[in-house]
Amino acid sequence: MTDTTADLIHGNASAVPAGVAIGALNNGFHLASAKDFNSDIEVLNYALTLEYLEAEFYRQGNKANLVTGKEKQYLMQIGADEASHVATLTATIQKLGGTPVGAPAVDYGGAFDSRKSYLTTAHIFENKGVGAYLGAAGFIKNKMILQAAAGIFGVEARHAAVVGNLLGLKAEGGVYMGSFEKGASKSNVLAAVAPFLVNPDKVVAAITY
Repeated sequence: MTDTTADLIHGNASAVPAGVAIGALNNGFHLASAKDFNSDIEVLNYALTLEYLEAEFYRQGNKANLVTGKEKQYLMQIGADEASHVATLTATIQKLGGTPVGAPAVDYGGAFDSRKSYLTTAHIFENKGVGAYLGAAGFIKNKMILQAAAGIFGVEARHAAVVGNLLGLKAEGGVYMGSFEKGASKSNVLAAVAPFLVNPDKVVAAITY
C-alpha cells in the first residue's frame, strides 16, 4: 500500500513510524486554506510576488557591498536564482493564459545597514519562502506545475541553509529548521512581508536585476 502525503496529513497513513507521525503532527501543518486560492494561476501569482521581493532584496543587498569573497559569491548566485524564479513564474503564468502580477514597490528598511542585518533578513526571507511554497503546494491542481514548484521549494530551502551557515547558526533550528519543514499560511506570509511593501497597491514596471 502506498501512503500519500494527504494520507499523512489526515492521519490515514498505515506505514508511518510512530515517531515520524508524532513529529508531523507537532508541526501543525499550518497550511494555506483552500479559500486562499481559486486557481493555479492565483497560486503562481502568490509565489511570483514573493520571488519579486527576494530578487529585489538580493539586488539591493549585493549592490551595497556588505560581503566579500565566498559570501559574496554565494549571495550573488542566490540573487541570480531568485531572478530566474521570477522569469520562470512569469513565463508560466503567461503560458497558462494568466496575467502576471506586477512587481511591488519595496523598502527594506535597515536590512542593508550591516553584513549581519543583511544575512539575518535574508535568512528570514528564505525560510518564509520555503513555508509559503509548502503551504500552498496542496492547492496546485496541475501536477506539472506542482513538480516545478517543488523544484523551486528545494532550492529555496538550500538558500536558507547556505545563509544560516554564513550566519554561523546551529545546525537544526538554524542551518535547517528541523526534521520536517513547516508550511506557512498565506495570511502569515503576507503579514511577514507587509513591512517591506511601500504600498500594497503600488507596483513598479520591472525589477532591474
